[in-house]
Amino acid sequence: MLELADVTKLYNQGRPNEVAAVRGVTLDIEAGKVTVLTGPSGSGKTTLLTLIGCLARPTTGRVRLNGEILSGLPEKFLADVRRRTFGFAFQRFNLIAGLSALDNVMLPAYPLGPPHRRLTARAMEMLANLGVDHRAATAVENLSGGEMQRVAIARALVNDPAIVIADEPTANLDGALVGQFLDIVATLKARGKTVLMTSHDGRISGAPVVDRVVAVADGRIAEAAA
Repeated sequence: MLELADVTKLYNQGRPNEVAAVRGVTLDIEAGKVTVLTGPSGSGKTTLLTLIGCLARPTTGRVRLNGEILSGLPEKFLADVRRRTFGFAFQRFNLIAGLSALDNVMLPAYPLGPPHRRLTARAMEMLANLGVDHRAATAVENLSGGEMQRVAIARALVNDPAIVIADEPTANLDGALVGQFLDIVATLKARGKTVLMTSHDGRISGAPVVDRVVAVADGRIAEAAA
């Protein structure tokens, strides 16, 4: 289980332009379930994802995974937890220009040292599941927005992470591809994976595969619905 205990995140702390992106959030994310964070832009959803995924440290409060405090770990150990535990699909993709779609998908797995042939096959499988395997050799800057998004999702899954974190994963996908993405989420859930997403898309928050919807407003949890 992921636990946030009275977590706050301040930017520009102590300056006139200080911003409280997250304000005293306490939240449990149940293992093996699909949770969606909803709320308007600027509500703190994405910041919550970065804190949960150990991409940022809280200003105050604790983040725990299965009882272990992650937020206080040295960066070396935190990076290893990120690499082995989480898969990330970012709203702005964060793909590496100049590399092919296939190379981008394989990139997060290199530090774990799998055999190259096995890794290539795994990455191609992820691309095929999302319908972009025919673009595997294409430099990512030459892909459409929807193709980039699917490559980013494939990259998030390549290490077979226990926890998949996705920020607006369907923002550039049409109806058929949203359905395909939800099928992948259902498969991950059936395999015991934890999936945490932000979304403005009612097709996501209202999907049968979703176990819990948590509304976020002004950096706080507004409500949680089963």
